[in-house]
Amino acid sequence: MTHKRILIIIIGLAAVFSSCKKYLDVVPDNTLKLENIFDLKKDAWNALAAAYSYIPQDDQTHVTTWTLGDEWVGRLDLNDNAGNLRAMRIMRGLQSVTSPQLGLWSGTEGGKALYQGIRQTDIFLANIDKVRDMSDQEKADWKAQVKFLKAYYSFLLIRQYGPIVISENVITPESGKDELFLPRTKVEDCFNYVLNLMNEAIPDLKERAGENDLGQIDQVAAKAIKARVLFYRASPFYNGNQEYFGDFYDADGEPFFPLQYNKEKWKEAIDAINESLTLCAANGIKLYTFDKEPYLYDRGDYQANTANMKTLYDLRMVICDPWNSEVVWGYSNLNYYNEGELAHSSNIRLPSGYGDGVVNTASYSWQWMAATYAMAERYYSKNGLPIDEDLTYDYSGRLNIVTTPGAAEPAYESMRGILQPGAETVSLYLNREPRFYANLGITAGYWRAHTVRINTMMFAGKDGGYNSSQHSTDFLCTGIGVQKFVHPESQSGAWQRTIKYPYPLMRMADLYLMKAEALNEYKDAPDAEVYDAINLVRRRAGIPDVEQVWSDGSIAKTVNKHRTKEGMRDIILQERGVELAFEGSHFWDMLRHKRAPSSFSSPVWGWTHTGTTAQSFFNLEVKQSRRFTITDCLWPIDLNEMNTNGKLIQNPGW
Repeated sequence: MTHKRILIIIIGLAAVFSSCKKYLDVVPDNTLKLENIFDLKKDAWNALAAAYSYIPQDDQTHVTTWTLGDEWVGRLDLNDNAGNLRAMRIMRGLQSVTSPQLGLWSGTEGGKALYQGIRQTDIFLANIDKVRDMSDQEKADWKAQVKFLKAYYSFLLIRQYGPIVISENVITPESGKDELFLPRTKVEDCFNYVLNLMNEAIPDLKERAGENDLGQIDQVAAKAIKARVLFYRASPFYNGNQEYFGDFYDADGEPFFPLQYNKEKWKEAIDAINESLTLCAANGIKLYTFDKEPYLYDRGDYQANTANMKTLYDLRMVICDPWNSEVVWGYSNLNYYNEGELAHSSNIRLPSGYGDGVVNTASYSWQWMAATYAMAERYYSKNGLPIDEDLTYDYSGRLNIVTTPGAAEPAYESMRGILQPGAETVSLYLNREPRFYANLGITAGYWRAHTVRINTMMFAGKDGGYNSSQHSTDFLCTGIGVQKFVHPESQSGAWQRTIKYPYPLMRMADLYLMKAEALNEYKDAPDAEVYDAINLVRRRAGIPDVEQVWSDGSIAKTVNKHRTKEGMRDIILQERGVELAFEGSHFWDMLRHKRAPSSFSSPVWGWTHTGTTAQSFFNLEVKQSRRFTITDCLWPIDLNEMNTNGKLIQNPGW
């Protein structure tokens, strides 16, 4: 564990932006003496901001954990650049004990130094009562926020490393070796430590943060994150994982991981999820639906195809509509003046001929974070089934080249605003669920950004496609884009032209799907309570209820799959993989269920991006090799830490 004898507090500033809402922002500014930091409220605010500054920057393309897994692929020419796309280096089998990628233990290779963050929280908690111009109620709320952050950082460490080091004492310059160098604690005790801290913090938090404090922890956010902690604790990776960690022992010969599965942990998760959902409902937090006027370029299609376009807008805007009704907790420490977010790296450049925006510039529109071909298959058919489970979907002919109906043909009416008329594309892209068209950028679809609607044809030289005359490295290497994070009004060229929003650390759809999974795992067989939770998400997505479609033998290949625990588990995990696609959930879902090594060792496939016609473009080719093993499921502790603290035991395989 990293310990510093000189404790430095990073000063944070609370910035007020054009929306008239104050967000918790952290900007390094100066170094003050400890007694000055905790003298007045305005100075203590900076210490509070410093405590928040250790939340991982999952909005940032090169250091996000959201690109772990098999959903994203970036610039192929960066394969040999160790400083970029760090999550993908992990997925390519390039994790290292000498320089752990996204290492939260020591803050290595793009990771936040969470033990340093925990030290910051300890300093704050030990000194906040010294502030002269704060009420006891204000101090109690701030202490509760910071105590919760301490618990949250500890949870993130458990998620990556399993057993962690827990120190109950504040480290000072006088601390001796016995306080500085501690062994790792059993996983179950680590979870209990986190939950105890959260339980201590929650009663003193505000129920819901005010408009000027968006992004700060309140009871709504805290109870949802506590539910997630219990959800992970109950999952097979952390609960009875004899297969992976049956021989992983501490210095006393005791197993670090609980080796006996305990089903009752799911009941604790269910109770916490229900408590969180009740509090969310009481505070007006609900599944998002779009309640504004559609953009001018869509109004004709919206009027002609209202139901389908309404669903498309609900799904297209759920992430990028700032502080909408679905956000339970959002990451608000955004870098307003620089580029680098997933929203920037995934946005395509504005082609010529669309409005008066800045044309063909890479600024804030990098156009190289792409979706993998696996994602094009993961989304459901229009019937809400996996495409290889839908008897009405032409799975064997999915790679055939087709032309969409013409604008005057009756068959086009349900496609208006979703697919271009009379456009050449691939059969895979037809008859899919609304989230497919809302989240992805495809050939013969539409890309809503730069305040216009772009007719994307991902062929080389076409709108959205590879164009070597503009840039030889900035292109979607699979020919499939991700527009989920791109606000339709965000433009290129300058930060003032982009729309900022909080990246969701927790949203309502996640809670409902957590409930469905926890209930399914706890019950002997799924029932209406399980189906009701998942159906809330499916209905917003415009697809049939799970029990309706899976029981229909004329549609479902594996009829009544939803009636078994194992079958429903697969259904729920795929639902999570679709609803929460590209948001960093799928990797952890596969890890929780011990499916990560088998799921993430296949190569990344994509279309031939240099193809100029449908015939030369729609050919699958390997874009990047991947290798993810059981060893990779736990991050290695940095070798420097191992050499410094002789009481540490390294994770298996490292």
